[in-house]
Amino acid sequence: MPSEFPTTPADTRIPPFLYGTAWKEDATERCVLDALTAGFHGIDTANQRKHYFEAAVGAAIQVFLAQASIARSGLFLQTKFTSLGGQDHRLPYNPKAPLADQVHQSFASSLEHLHTDYIDSYVLHGPSSAYSFTTEDWEIWRAMEDIHQSGKAKLLGISNVNLDQLRALCAKASVKPTFVQNRCYAQRAWDKDIRDFCRENKIIYQGFSLLTANAQIFRNPKFLAIVQRANCTSAQAVFAFARQIEMLPLTGTTNPTHMREDLQSIDTQLDPDDIKTMEELAI
Repeated sequence: MPSEFPTTPADTRIPPFLYGTAWKEDATERCVLDALTAGFHGIDTANQRKHYFEAAVGAAIQVFLAQASIARSGLFLQTKFTSLGGQDHRLPYNPKAPLADQVHQSFASSLEHLHTDYIDSYVLHGPSSAYSFTTEDWEIWRAMEDIHQSGKAKLLGISNVNLDQLRALCAKASVKPTFVQNRCYAQRAWDKDIRDFCRENKIIYQGFSLLTANAQIFRNPKFLAIVQRANCTSAQAVFAFARQIEMLPLTGTTNPTHMREDLQSIDTQLDPDDIKTMEELAI
């Protein structure tokens, strides 16, 4: 695997690893600054105060850019629009406004939080239904397409999506998603059906909760043997596997040592037989 994904048509360099900022609350600024200092160039967040502290992410980015003397263009920033059902009372938009206006209000708020005039990847946090891509979802996606056409969102994506929803979106969207971001379970073959669809349609699959959703594999003797053969940590083995099956992994560790170790997994290469074992580990 290359150290980065190829440049997209939007001339956006996509890093090989993203740092996820969910569930960190008052530690968010410290964690994001630690991650950037460790070497992460991609940051994932959301304008959803229920689970993210986007303004603190932006504060950390400002400190880092000043300290490192690099340009904003040296970072890949990804944030999300979260519908009303995924929010608490701390809303980034008027809940009585039309859905398109909610998207534009949330996006403007994200630009302010992150101290930037563009977003590299703007993601729909999830469809409003667990089963289909609804009329409401289309209103939101069309507003996201408008933002993309304005040049303020370089790329679009969708998260927490099933295969039927993804097929429906790709069939009718004027701007198809560059990214799919899903929680990735080993017991579901690492979301194989959606990964296969993404590969066929030149969509980059982002996997999150790769460690926390798969705690059971860390006791599996076959996995432990892979870790020993690769001379790496368990987390490094998972992240190396993810990249070798063309996945863009996220990590959300709060530990600076683990941040550096996770990034070092870029240099870990698993054997083809170990990849096959990993694919079938928990099925």
